[in-house]
Amino acid sequence: MNNVSRRNAISLVLAVAAALFGASMPSFATEAVPLAIKGYDPVAYFTTGSPTRGLPEIEYEWDEHRYLFASAEHRELFKADPVRYAPQFGNYCAMALALGAVDEANPENWLISEGKLYIFGKPAPMGPELFGLDLAANVAKANENRALLPGH
Repeated sequence: MNNVSRRNAISLVLAVAAALFGASMPSFATEAVPLAIKGYDPVAYFTTGSPTRGLPEIEYEWDEHRYLFASAEHRELFKADPVRYAPQFGNYCAMALALGAVDEANPENWLISEGKLYIFGKPAPMGPELFGLDLAANVAKANENRALLPGH
């Protein structure tokens, strides 16, 4: 195989197996793509102003993650401009990254500032409020530490 990622190779093998063995073969293709922000709808933070779980039947794959949405309209908004809606540091806590650590975020702890979504591992006052006290410096530090994130 020339220049084929492991995920694409797995998907290809599963597709061939499904074709050979028919519909009785279980589908693992979506499991090969990690779920983004624990299944929360990234667009809902902007449109409804609250964390909202997405539906498995309304999904879209972007940046090697599977995003779920509460409505088809939200999926279309995301597809048109994923950089606008996706959390700035993926599934990871923005504050921890600013401090040089990697910590999984809880999508219930969030902040939108200057049109960007940030999610945090800890609730107030350790997450969003602390990050927002010096937003520019914390964003700069988190971006400097982006290399700490898995896959970077």
